[in-house]
Amino acid sequence: MSQSTDQSPERPAGRAVPTSADVARLAGVSRATVSYVLNNTAAVRISEPTRRRVREAAEELGYVPHAAARSLRAGHSRMVLLPTAHVPVGPLYSQFFNDFQWALRRLDYTVVQYGSVGMRAEEAARAWAELRPVAVVSLGEAELTAQGVEILKRSGARAVITLGTQNVEGTHALVMEQGRVGEVAATHLVETGRRRIGVVIPEEPGLDMFSGPRLEGARRAAEGTGATVVPLPLRYDEESARALAARWRDEDLDGVFAYNDEYAMLLMRALQDEGISVPEETAVIGADDLLLGRLLRPRLSTVAIDMVLGRELAELVDRAVREPDTAPLSRSLLDSRVVRRESS
Repeated sequence: MSQSTDQSPERPAGRAVPTSADVARLAGVSRATVSYVLNNTAAVRISEPTRRRVREAAEELGYVPHAAARSLRAGHSRMVLLPTAHVPVGPLYSQFFNDFQWALRRLDYTVVQYGSVGMRAEEAARAWAELRPVAVVSLGEAELTAQGVEILKRSGARAVITLGTQNVEGTHALVMEQGRVGEVAATHLVETGRRRIGVVIPEEPGLDMFSGPRLEGARRAAEGTGATVVPLPLRYDEESARALAARWRDEDLDGVFAYNDEYAMLLMRALQDEGISVPEETAVIGADDLLLGRLLRPRLSTVAIDMVLGRELAELVDRAVREPDTAPLSRSLLDSRVVRRESS
């Protein structure tokens, strides 16, 4: 007959989980000193040799502080929760996210990415709240509502920040003016004499939150100029680009805002393969000002986007956590300007 044993993932059979008391004994210090050192408590002066001895003892024993216990002592966690992306993000946004997470780590926050694919708004907020984060930064991919914000704040979140295309009640909102990107791109094409302008609409799921406002911005730029804006659905693959290029002359297009630099590079190659000269027959402009666009021939014109720095957003998170009663602020982002090169 098999014998029942109580073996949890935290305590494998035959191996005791090291405690702060074990670290204190090995290092020859008090448990309080171990806590001060491993939690980076700046208010208590501890000599560097002692700090080194504690860290070496913790490393030798394989001891790590218990996050939940530390949160209980502090009254809140140091966890910043980032819902994972539901949409494809390009190099510009990927670099921003990396810089943001590094900046949070330097401010001694633990960054946790949470997969929320398929969750409804309040369902996602409740799932995030279960982890008791001190802050949630919604980067626009997961929907967040006023009710979801209230759920998070009642669970102890001191700061809820949104980086998206619209304000959300109760949050510090950084609003990305996507329409401005399309507006400056189309204005450039109109000013260079283009009168029938295509605007690429990516068919990848989730990108409509960016492409829709960019299309509307392009339409605003064309109003009263005699120019026509033509939406161009496009998948991010060579077959779709070839099919669009094959009917290009039937569409009678003499300019195109290709959503971003990646789609612009894909489409420009297909146009050239079809024998359509750039920029003589068709001017092409992208967005994001990626290095690869400068390596193309002709060099790609683009819309340079001034995003908030990752460090600035991390400092906003830290300030909102330390001052939770501060009134929510709203700030517009994505100041955009054309960088004209050879493709237009």
